[in-house]
Amino acid sequence: MLWPGNAGIDSITVEVIGSALSTIVDQMGKALIRAAYSANIKERRDCSAAIFDTEGYIIAQAQQIPFHLGSLLDITKETLRRVDISTLREGDVFIGNDAYNGGSTHLNDIVFLEPVFQGGRIVAWVANIAHHSDFVDRGHAHIFQEGLRIPPVRLYRSGELQQDVMDLVLLNCQVPHERINDFRAQMAANRLGVQRYQALCVRYGIDTIATASDMLMDYSERKARAGIRRIPDGRYSFQHDFDTSLWPDILSLAVAVEVRDDELWFDFEGCPPQTRSGLNMVFTMLQACVYYVVKTLIDADTPANAGFHRPIHISAPLGSIVNSVAPAAVYSRHDVGQRLIDMMLAAFSQAIPDRVPAGSTGVTVMTMSGVHPGTGRFNVYNESMGGGMGARLTLDGVDGIHVHGTNSANIPVEALESEHPLTVDAYELIQDSGGAGKFRGGMAIRRRLSPVGHEATVNLGGPLNRVPAWGLDGGLPGGLARIELGEGVRPLSGRNGILAAGQMAAAVTSGGGGFGNPKERDRELVRRDLQEGRISDKVAREIYGLD
Repeated sequence: MLWPGNAGIDSITVEVIGSALSTIVDQMGKALIRAAYSANIKERRDCSAAIFDTEGYIIAQAQQIPFHLGSLLDITKETLRRVDISTLREGDVFIGNDAYNGGSTHLNDIVFLEPVFQGGRIVAWVANIAHHSDFVDRGHAHIFQEGLRIPPVRLYRSGELQQDVMDLVLLNCQVPHERINDFRAQMAANRLGVQRYQALCVRYGIDTIATASDMLMDYSERKARAGIRRIPDGRYSFQHDFDTSLWPDILSLAVAVEVRDDELWFDFEGCPPQTRSGLNMVFTMLQACVYYVVKTLIDADTPANAGFHRPIHISAPLGSIVNSVAPAAVYSRHDVGQRLIDMMLAAFSQAIPDRVPAGSTGVTVMTMSGVHPGTGRFNVYNESMGGGMGARLTLDGVDGIHVHGTNSANIPVEALESEHPLTVDAYELIQDSGGAGKFRGGMAIRRRLSPVGHEATVNLGGPLNRVPAWGLDGGLPGGLARIELGEGVRPLSGRNGILAAGQMAAAVTSGGGGFGNPKERDRELVRRDLQEGRISDKVAREIYGLD
């Protein structure tokens, strides 16, 4: 059986090549995690990998961090715009992180990009991205305060490290020994991707791989359009307040979605102007949020390539918080991104309520930094923490988890205490933090730490401190996030402080919203929640109506 619309390549061959491409990016991601030095990459797995065609379109992406799609969307195209392709050689590797020059969506995400040569010509590109926990204690009024901006530049030429470029990058890092070792892991992941892709070309031929890649993108487009057709035509909108410790004012965000036959239009008119804070999103970050929502709603098995994007249209005011222009700061762009994802899902709940969860947690970030008393080197602990997922039509929300675009793991207590001069004093779920409902929202978590043998700067913050995650269909909102600073802490700003050795600081994250009337919750489930300490006696009686 030949693949639809193509002569010469059968369906089985295309499927085999598609599976091979997916396997390559998954192997790249696993190699990066296993070779990484910092806990943020090897434990939290805050990294991704992808393969691009010769024009810079994604043909395969590892299923790791959805937000990283935005960081990878433009890197190859931007490199092709900047570089004379005739000067490229096998072993050239580009590094980049700048949100306004195709490299990333915030400066901590650093991309390694490498062309794949076969038969003397470029046949594809491989890339990986990793979040580097560096650039702490910096301002966020504009991007120049957030760290070193790196447009796509050659870090390796013909396989030879450009030491002057590496020295420039490391000089601007606060934990350079971590960076250089994580960079080596990123290089290893790319080399694996290059070798695997070249082996695929040897087996099937360059032209067959290129043709199959085009056909896989067409297949993704067909699957996307088929999924969109299952959503009733119409215009669906949602508006909600957004708060975060990064900004004093409550901001109003808005989204409208129009479904017409087999295409979607997303309109973010009404979102506020970009701010003098790290909340702003570049357009590629907005694209990543939209693509994530569509993929989760129509068919999670649709291959993550550029063909999937074709039926999706996005408009957002230039210079707004969701489509910022330089030099707007972008470090905490995930705060707005996570809230927009929930809002898009809420808009779709008007059309397909059975596929949409209630509002979910945001991302609470904790950073502790100081001089390690054992090594004498500057040390940075940085972790983004999830909370409660929103409840669904027939299921409770998941407790203590990253949701939506972040999808990263936690740092295990043993790894945290062995790599950082810190003690984990508490790590627990928060009673009554999940929004009540026929199905309960997921519970938030508390992570309390204290420095050991040194004074540490603590930075804590995130969204949903004043405006909780909403419930659906009569469900109640989730619990609010908050910061707990130990006695004697001297505040430096709205979210910073100095901890002496042994003093504690804690992040309490936000809970997910409930789904349905709490009085309709199965009595046995209410009793079990009460017995397990998930809810208090008061909530069981007054909200759930337990006798």
